[in-house]
Amino acid sequence: MTSLWLEHPQAARAVLPDDATCDIVVVGAGVTGLVTAVQAARAGLSVIVLEARTAGAATTGNTTAKVSLLQGTKLRRIRRAHPLSIVRSYVDANRRGQEWLWDFCEASGVVAETQAAITYATSAAGEARVRAELDVAREVGLDAGWTDAAELPFPVIGGVRLEDQFQIHPIELVEALAADLQANGGVLHEHSRVQDVSRSDAGVEARTGTGTVTARHLVVATSMPVLDRGGFFARQTPQRSYAAALRPRWLPDAMYLSAEAPSRSIRRAEWQGDAVLLVGGYGHVTGRVDSEAGHLADLLDWAHSDLGAGEVTHTWSAQDQSPVDELPYVGPLLPGDDRVLVATGFDKWGFTNAAGAAELLTARMTGRELDSEAMRSWSPWEATGIPRALVANGAVGYRMAQGWLRAYVGGQPPQPAEGTGTVAQRAGKPAAVCTVDGVTHEVSAVCPHMHGIVCWNDAEQSWDCPLHGSRFAPDGHVLEGPATRPLPPH
Repeated sequence: MTSLWLEHPQAARAVLPDDATCDIVVVGAGVTGLVTAVQAARAGLSVIVLEARTAGAATTGNTTAKVSLLQGTKLRRIRRAHPLSIVRSYVDANRRGQEWLWDFCEASGVVAETQAAITYATSAAGEARVRAELDVAREVGLDAGWTDAAELPFPVIGGVRLEDQFQIHPIELVEALAADLQANGGVLHEHSRVQDVSRSDAGVEARTGTGTVTARHLVVATSMPVLDRGGFFARQTPQRSYAAALRPRWLPDAMYLSAEAPSRSIRRAEWQGDAVLLVGGYGHVTGRVDSEAGHLADLLDWAHSDLGAGEVTHTWSAQDQSPVDELPYVGPLLPGDDRVLVATGFDKWGFTNAAGAAELLTARMTGRELDSEAMRSWSPWEATGIPRALVANGAVGYRMAQGWLRAYVGGQPPQPAEGTGTVAQRAGKPAAVCTVDGVTHEVSAVCPHMHGIVCWNDAEQSWDCPLHGSRFAPDGHVLEGPATRPLPPH
């Protein structure tokens, strides 16, 4: 499973070769990390970016890449938990981020295609959500309106429409950001996974397998923060969703997202000079379904039956974090300490949120006055998320117990068939055994982050942790955090 975006040519970048010093070290080269790095470098600061894989390889390169202030029914959900002033603050920060990205794309030659964004309803319950979204959008100053969404090739009740949003090719954006960073004196190192961070008299130290970077400030710009400090893994839930590109018989003239579950996203894109239909959705909490392949199959069935789509050219999936209080976490990793900063919890709307967060982080690091009530890593609004946090962490505890129980009652793991994996016990310890491309791998089934038992992902042939979303390749190496170390050989 590879997104069509990741077929775009990318420059090769060196591993961190040795120890280094700088003003700012950024962990993660997705859109959040790169926009932060570019803004800091343009402000005259020396910047080093450390990326565990390649730039944009995780969430950024696997999204549907809509850059919109209309975000499904997000404004309605924020309003249910917070005062209207907080919703307005959220929209303002996202608007600033959207404007920055538009200006950057225009100046850098990245194609940004203007489109209307539409959240549509197919049921009475969905209509109620959409009409509530329209009311809140208008209250915070968005020029949104009602539409019958008659263009869609299946029955709908209607939807809320916001003009003048846009869609992009995320890896084109990533490459342009990396080039701008380099032009302003910054450095991006790939295949340089940060394994630990510590504070010293010299500053903040980020250690990789090949060297240590010492800086005045460190920005954690990974989807789930790779550092346990701050407990962000307990304040948000990892969500995995699916996407596909297909040969079209019908193409939309807007960017669509359903108000009902399962979520269904629609936009057009281009691949090898031809227009393709890009669909997405059918998400779930990472590692907590019987079959990821089943969710992908449901998405494709819908694209074929309701949209008349033809041949599938690409399938892929993405992971993002759903915050318990509906608001992103942007600011100090620990209260009162600006040396280590974080940006996470974008709830699948990373492009506007990321650029808005980057502006706030850069302001903090340069001493500029800029704040957002809606984008804070620690705020009085945390209490509004306590009920959801209790539910989320109760589910984590249940998955922890369930995983260990299944491992010990499963007996000796059989030899898995091609493309399958199983967890059981071997020599009294949980083992994860899989066969991929004719090679059988046997690694520890215990996630090194918080000791959950991993599950086999049958769509992507990976080991996924159902606690906090860490993901591992068949041979155990880390694909996504918060884990920073691999599953060791069993």
